[in-house]
Amino acid sequence: MSATVVSIDGPSGAGKGTISRLLAGRLGWHLLDSGALYRLVAYAGLRQALAADDRAGHARLAQSLDSHFGARADGSELILLDGIDVTQGIRSEASGMGASRVAAWAEIRAALLARQRAFARPPGLVADGRDMGTIVFPAAALKIFLVATPEERALRRYNQLKGKDSGVSLAALSREIAARDRQDATRPVAPLVPAGDAVVIDSTGLTVAEVVERVWHLGGERGLWQE
Repeated sequence: MSATVVSIDGPSGAGKGTISRLLAGRLGWHLLDSGALYRLVAYAGLRQALAADDRAGHARLAQSLDSHFGARADGSELILLDGIDVTQGIRSEASGMGASRVAAWAEIRAALLARQRAFARPPGLVADGRDMGTIVFPAAALKIFLVATPEERALRRYNQLKGKDSGVSLAALSREIAARDRQDATRPVAPLVPAGDAVVIDSTGLTVAEVVERVWHLGGERGLWQE
């Protein structure tokens, strides 16, 4: 690796995206949202009307993605695909389930591996995903595995979506999260498991600030930055 890497893995809704963004911003480091890459592949496949089981077609998309990750003037995320703003589209539940499906395919993971590792540039990288500490950056200086109860994760997602989608259902979100957990944990390629040297943090009942401070303290203890 060409830079210090902190990996933050965990299931959907555990808060890893929020924690990763805040930590990267505090450090002035680069950020890798690996889940967004898989969501882009699934979203692009839907746009091109690829069959759900077309592995070769999705692998070609993964290799040729013309994507850009940035921020708007207000600091919110901006994701472009072929120059088009797809930020909202790839954050849908359908794109999330599609991402979980294509992420189980070895062809897709191989196609995106080098692209993900290229994010590791000075002064450092915070990598958010499901296999950052096990597969993509196995030598990461600090590995976090963030968890929360299924009920807590469904409620967080519900609170995120209810202002955007009046038809969102907490019960439906709970079922979708449970289904995605099963799919991610049982896939034969890079299943969702903590690395052997990862620090597991249960964010249930903790504020975002409390989780960030725990990670910050762990990095300080390892001499990755000054507390």
